[in-house]
Amino acid sequence: MNPATQSPRGVLPPLDRASQLAASLLSERGEASGALIARELHDAIRALDPEARFGFQHFLATAFQPDRAALRAAAERYLADDTAEAAATLAKAADPPRQEVLRRMNMAPGGTASLVAMRSEIGGRLGTEPELKLLDADLKHLFASWFNRGFLTLERIDWQSPAAVLEKLIAYEAVHEIHGWDDLRRRLAPDRRCFAFFHPALPGEPLIFVEVALVEGLAAAVPPLLVQDFDADTARAQAARADTAIFYSISNCQDGLRGVSFGNFLIKQVVEELRSEFPRLNRFSTLSPVPGFRRWLGRHAAADEHLSALLRETDGQAWWQDQERSERLRTGLLRSCALYLTQTAAAGSRIDPVARFHLGNGARLERINWLGNTAPRAIEESFGIMVNYLYDHDSIEENHEAFAQDGRIVRSAAVDALLGGDARTVS
Repeated sequence: MNPATQSPRGVLPPLDRASQLAASLLSERGEASGALIARELHDAIRALDPEARFGFQHFLATAFQPDRAALRAAAERYLADDTAEAAATLAKAADPPRQEVLRRMNMAPGGTASLVAMRSEIGGRLGTEPELKLLDADLKHLFASWFNRGFLTLERIDWQSPAAVLEKLIAYEAVHEIHGWDDLRRRLAPDRRCFAFFHPALPGEPLIFVEVALVEGLAAAVPPLLVQDFDADTARAQAARADTAIFYSISNCQDGLRGVSFGNFLIKQVVEELRSEFPRLNRFSTLSPVPGFRRWLGRHAAADEHLSALLRETDGQAWWQDQERSERLRTGLLRSCALYLTQTAAAGSRIDPVARFHLGNGARLERINWLGNTAPRAIEESFGIMVNYLYDHDSIEENHEAFAQDGRIVRSAAVDALLGGDARTVS
């Protein structure tokens, strides 16, 4: 057994003990002894205070670098002889020992959850502690394998689900806040559906979940979807009549898994689940926010008097409640939003993150809705504008290829009309 594991507790300072245990993981070849050291290491990390925990993370990020001499030799060999064997040798030499430490830390019970929590914790310090980016990148690389679609299970969440899972929905909802148990009960009613991905290494912890409303027609506004008063029989009748599934909220639950994509698989699998349960459904659409619109408009307003005037008109209290004022703003803001959503990265601006997600998944930019959400956050981010992205089963792959290969944004005739100046067709 490594001396680090034999030292009486308290002989070494806690940070030094954790660091020695991490180093000893690489020297242990037996699976059983490695799992034991990994367990002791996680116990040691949990005992650290926040400052010492940061010191341990810094140690992981800086102490386990590739062997320079071996990496240089492998690189020179590859440059001289670019065979597959030389490339494999170079890749092995470039692989930091830190990744192997993390893999072995994952052998302990609860190891995956601890590593996900570690990445969540270091996320807030990446801007001021750039060396932590190495550790962050290695964790993300490993999570992309450990959390690939083959390990995920899709589960429907309803009112009969465990209370601990229901509490997590309330805590993790990132788009439309859930105001207590009554609000949650409405979102799980017979004319609603909620699905989540789970992973066996994180039992009872949703990774991402989507909330769906079963309605007639394409929903243009959020408030009707969030009304809490409902009757179960009426809701069941509504579900039976529904021809449209509206995905109105998608929430990632684990900050430590940021950058690991789940949403594209989730939406497509939920579409199949809903098609099977409700054969009448013929339309699958989101009702999505436009989080980057106001910032984009503000940047461009400095050089455009018309946009500047639009922004000035939104100054003051509750302009959206003044019908005359709202109508004056409607055409200009809708057209500006259409321009924002249909710009390409080549035009010098980043595409809206929600638009990028849905367009990248093969959805079509279907409709832009005026005052679809007047909650404070929506007004602040996008003047209350909401967007429908339509998932058409027969064109998803074609739309995805158009966006991924050429940056082309597939959109409806209604959005084209808006770009031409006729806002009435998309209201």
